[in-house]
Order: sequence, then C-alpha cells, then structure tokens
Amino acid sequence: MAGAERDRDPTGRARNARPRDALGRPLPYGTPGEPRAPEGVVRSPAATLQEAQELLDAGRPFHAHEVFEDAWKTGPDDERDLWRGLAQLAVGLTHAARGNPAGAATLLARAARSLDTAGAAAARHGVDAAGLIAWSSRQAAAAGRGERPDLTAPRLLGG
Repeated sequence: MAGAERDRDPTGRARNARPRDALGRPLPYGTPGEPRAPEGVVRSPAATLQEAQELLDAGRPFHAHEVFEDAWKTGPDDERDLWRGLAQLAVGLTHAARGNPAGAATLLARAARSLDTAGAAAARHGVDAAGLIAWSSRQAAAAGRGERPDLTAPRLLGG
C-alpha cells in the first residue's frame, strides 16, 4: 500500500487513530470504540497503580498496559523493571483475553522475570511483587499447557 497516508498526532508522529475495543483490537474507522488512555502522561506512582488497577478490574488490560508503559518510559531508571514487568503482565492478560495462549504464556513469563528484578522499587510503592510473580508464573504455565489463564485481575498492591 505504498503512498498511503498514515494517521499522525499533532506533533507529526505516526499514531493509529482507529478506534479500539476494550482489548485494544483496532475497529473500523467510524465505529464507536473504547476510550483510550492518553499516551505520554506523567503520573505519580500511586496514581499509575490506582488507574491501572481500575482498568484491570474493568477488564481492560490493554489500556492498563498503556498506563504502565507511560511510567516505564517516564519514570526513573531504577524503576524500569517494575513498570516494564507490570506492563508485560497487562499485555499477557490481554493476550489471554484475546484467546492467544502462546502470547499470554510468553508475556506473563517475561512479567515474572522483570518483576523478580524490581526489588526496592516494588517495595517502595507497595507493589506485591512476590504475589504477582507467583500469579504470573501460574498463569504462564497454564497458558503454556493450552489452558485458559485466570482472567481475574490480580491485586497489584500488597496488604
């Protein structure tokens, strides 16, 4: 499709403007879609975790991933593994909900590995890294066996 115009944001960066469903799948232009989380928003860690948990609880893991991705891209370097791991967890849930067990297994296993190295950053923000690692590992194993992972949103914070 050479020469086709790409959707662009106000700064000229390529951005797909097609509406999306709750799981982030593109819909035809003109179809009502789900509201999307704005990209590039700098939130406090507490606001990131709260907004993402609400999106996960609402069955919108793709949108939670976008919130975590903002924290991953804008947060301090010593927190990158935490936010990357949480984003991978949300994408793993997205793949599971879309019926893609191989994608779910891969991303949930990556989430467990990233969260395993999050250490102090997870503790600083009250994230239940140990619980999320165990949950992600169980779901990755289930998906790897061809079973449907549990789509119930895990609790991000301990306590």
